[in-house]
Amino acid sequence: MLEKFERIKLGHFPTPIEHLKNISKYLGGPNIFIKRDDCTGLATGGNKTRKLEFLIPDAIKNKAELVVTVGAVQSNHARQTAAACTLMGLKCLIILEQRVKDPPEVYMNSGNVFLDKLYGA
Repeated sequence: MLEKFERIKLGHFPTPIEHLKNISKYLGGPNIFIKRDDCTGLATGGNKTRKLEFLIPDAIKNKAELVVTVGAVQSNHARQTAAACTLMGLKCLIILEQRVKDPPEVYMNSGNVFLDKLYGA
């Protein structure tokens, strides 16, 4: 079904599935696994890479020069969008919403916010 949509490769897929032996043992029997989407490779990884592989080509197809996205101050989605835009030669504008009450200054200028700026957003 996805074959009818244009896609660009932004991530390393499939990502591994890892057995969490200690947690499984602690819970007394059920085998617990985790999907390692931190291994996608785009801007320190994350599950948003999958959708961006379809959204970015659509923006290019429609001759967009700027991609606008909205997210919380430390949004992983915003970080990955900025990285994808940079890779594909698009400008990116991120509208960040402050959802944490009275955050320290370091919260507002480090982590994903810092990476967003490095990617030119």
